[in-house]
Amino acid sequence: MADEPRARRLFFAIWPDEPVRTAFAHATRKAVRASGGRPIPVSNLHSTLAFLGPVPAERIPLVMAAAAGLSHPPFELSFDRLEQWPKPAILCAICSRPPPAAAELASVLWKLLARQGFAPDLKPYRPHMTLARKVAKPHAIGALHPVVWRVDGIALVESVTDPEGSQYTVLESWPLHA
Repeated sequence: MADEPRARRLFFAIWPDEPVRTAFAHATRKAVRASGGRPIPVSNLHSTLAFLGPVPAERIPLVMAAAAGLSHPPFELSFDRLEQWPKPAILCAICSRPPPAAAELASVLWKLLARQGFAPDLKPYRPHMTLARKVAKPHAIGALHPVVWRVDGIALVESVTDPEGSQYTVLESWPLHA
């Protein structure tokens, strides 16, 4: 029916500021180019915390209420390795030693979302940033000049797919605090 509100494709992410995005683009430029994949636009670089998928409009306030209840201290991530993940055919930056705070943040967020009726992702959280999709020939997999990122907030992001690829829009953000 035309009157029914559409579902919006949503996820929570750690959303970098411009200097962090620029650092990622600079540190990974050659590997992305050599991968033969489709580069992720610099403006779309992020690390997904919780993918919700299609969310009906009437449930979006529940999503926001979950995030508003989040209490977690800021922490740092150091992305220091490149990996190709064959099944999704992506090139990504990872943290070889992610701090426990990263998994704790994802876990606390999922617990808050579960209280609002959202089914949690059962896979353990692994901080990563997708750099290229449809990777054909990985290049320079391994060490990466570390990009250190102070995580001091989360964002609720909408993903809209168009012919050029996914477009991400931050709908709301929340600071991290203990």
